[in-house]
Amino acid sequence: MIRSKWLWAAMFIIPAVELFGFIFVAEHLGAPKALLLMLVSSVIGFLMMRFEGKKVLQDSRVQMQEGKVPGRTMLDGLCIFFGGLLLILPGFVTDIIGFSLVFPLTRPLYRVFLLKWIEKKMKNGTFTFYRR
Repeated sequence: MIRSKWLWAAMFIIPAVELFGFIFVAEHLGAPKALLLMLVSSVIGFLMMRFEGKKVLQDSRVQMQEGKVPGRTMLDGLCIFFGGLLLILPGFVTDIIGFSLVFPLTRPLYRVFLLKWIEKKMKNGTFTFYRR
């Protein structure tokens, strides 16, 4: 029940924030430049996501061949995936968050929160993982 409330709130809040962000940028740069900037940032973000995603896949393969569990690398892959989803959405606010998820220097900030969230879910027993 609580999740559905958050989902409904996000469905209305995120587009409203993006609209205000676009209006703010369009007032300073003009609407055509703001649209072009949004398009260019999405393309750059998509290319960056592909590059970083390939690098994470390569790193995880190397770690698995060495017999190591690629835990940190998998969290990086999760950050890149969600960052890519945010970069696909039109808007400046989602692009900023998406870039920070995809960019390697800011990704560790999100990794800390993900680790704490996973640890909390595992302690509660609400996080299930399957082993082959």
